[in-house]
Amino acid sequence: MEVVRGTAWKKPLPDNDPVFAPFWEAAAGGRLLYQECPVCGNRQFYPRALCTACGADPEWAEASGRGTVHTFTIVRQYGAPPFRDELPYVVAVIELDEGVKMIGNVTGCDVDAVRIGMPVEAYAVEAAEKVGVPYWRPAQSR
Repeated sequence: MEVVRGTAWKKPLPDNDPVFAPFWEAAAGGRLLYQECPVCGNRQFYPRALCTACGADPEWAEASGRGTVHTFTIVRQYGAPPFRDELPYVVAVIELDEGVKMIGNVTGCDVDAVRIGMPVEAYAVEAAEKVGVPYWRPAQSR
């Protein structure tokens, strides 16, 4: 996963608690992670301290960084800076090739070009030291 560095991050930083920290740090290093249970095989995202299916300790697994748009909305009005500086923008639920769903912004194309089922790939923007925020863009090829 490509990491865009050197941009001035103006948005609030994500919560970097002990459960989420490995996810943000991996994204800053170019890896997209989700959790997988070694006991029952359940895959989950967002990160949690326990498997949501059986209560075991989940392990981190690396995703391919590829998926499809499951659903989305186009945000055309938002009064709070710095978000209004990016209007309009797409917030989407992405179904990873591994079956896990993540929420993120789709960039790299006109907002009206985004479609359900559209293939996308992840990239990350370095928001702070050891904090990368995943974004999505149309996949180059499948």
